[in-house]
Amino acid sequence: MISFYNVFAIILTLSVSFAYINHRWLKMPPTIGIMCGALLLSAIMFATGLGEHGKLIQPFVTTLANLPFHDLLINGMLAYLLFAGALSVDMGHLKSQGWEVAILAMLGTIASTFLIGFLLYFLLHCFQINFPLINCFLFGALISPTDPIAVIAMFKDLKAPRHMATVLEGESLFNDGVGIVIFLTLYQAAYHMQSPTFSTIGLLFLQQTFGGLLLGALLGWGGAYLIKTSYSVNLAILVSIGVVTGGYAFAQLIGVSGPLAMVVAGIIIGNLTHQSFYTEQAKKDLLIFWEVLDEILNAILFLLIGFELLIMPFSLQKWLIGALCIPLVLLVRYLTVAMPVYLFTLKKSYYPYFVGILTWGGLRGGLAIALVLALPRDSYRDSLLSMTYMVVLFAIIVQGLSMKRLIGASMAKLAKNRLKRV
Repeated sequence: MISFYNVFAIILTLSVSFAYINHRWLKMPPTIGIMCGALLLSAIMFATGLGEHGKLIQPFVTTLANLPFHDLLINGMLAYLLFAGALSVDMGHLKSQGWEVAILAMLGTIASTFLIGFLLYFLLHCFQINFPLINCFLFGALISPTDPIAVIAMFKDLKAPRHMATVLEGESLFNDGVGIVIFLTLYQAAYHMQSPTFSTIGLLFLQQTFGGLLLGALLGWGGAYLIKTSYSVNLAILVSIGVVTGGYAFAQLIGVSGPLAMVVAGIIIGNLTHQSFYTEQAKKDLLIFWEVLDEILNAILFLLIGFELLIMPFSLQKWLIGALCIPLVLLVRYLTVAMPVYLFTLKKSYYPYFVGILTWGGLRGGLAIALVLALPRDSYRDSLLSMTYMVVLFAIIVQGLSMKRLIGASMAKLAKNRLKRV
């Protein structure tokens, strides 16, 4: 075992190295480039046996395996990443797409959870694998939310149309919180409630959701007031850090959704302080601080996702089931996106291939892995981990790298349609 500081130093150094190599030569979206670098390094160590027998590398792998990835993300990085992502959301754009975001984030995530759960249960029984239905629903809950960390990082580089980006980013920020609430509710029902009823589960869900939204609004208004009256950019940055750190801890203490609270607080602070900040430079400095912190945490997170390959349990059957989960998750994503968008097209028009872009752009990331690692170590967790990792890898690498073409095709078709009208 090596010290936590040395592990952190190695992870940060590798993150910076891969980020530089990607920026100079590979030209991939930064987070995808970093994760691909970690995957390649993991594959080399796995193939050569260095991860098990290398005198210098083996202690690092052992320490990495003991890292509490779930606590590191859910109880550490997630609050700052969500707040940083929400800080740049334009309230005006969000209001104009409010119904789409609300329905996709709330109803879409709930429907997706249970559809994926039932389909996975049927799929596993086709292979004569006995799997409890509640565990299938847990997989549906952790894989249904589109990961805001991955989605926002991708859209920063794609320069997609504002309307398109607002729907996907807004949905991912809110369904992330909703997904965690659904997961925790099902988790309580599966492992901690003696005899769960629909009313107790529903009450827990409402407490987490609306409590998180209310706390986020209070934190946002309070934080915005303190920032606007601080007249010091250093103090404004300290206040924003205090809002995130203290607010998230308080949300966990009183049993409401911390992720939803951070999203709401970030949107309110971002918009209220932008409207009446004491100087334009101070506004830029606050945003730059959170952008830099966001980049650092994203780099570390996606490197850790790549290194998870080193400590994943290998089973051909589990990996094959994981591969079959990819089209299953995409099919459900398409259904839960297409139905509401079809209803909205009766009143407004959308970009060409909009449903396809929402389906393909709904990336899954580190959040799903963190949630599956929160499950108790039983005979089902390794199977769920393999399924989750396969879906996440496909989403980030294949979907993430092909999104630019899909958006380009949408813009080209839009331009062609406009020419026809002329």
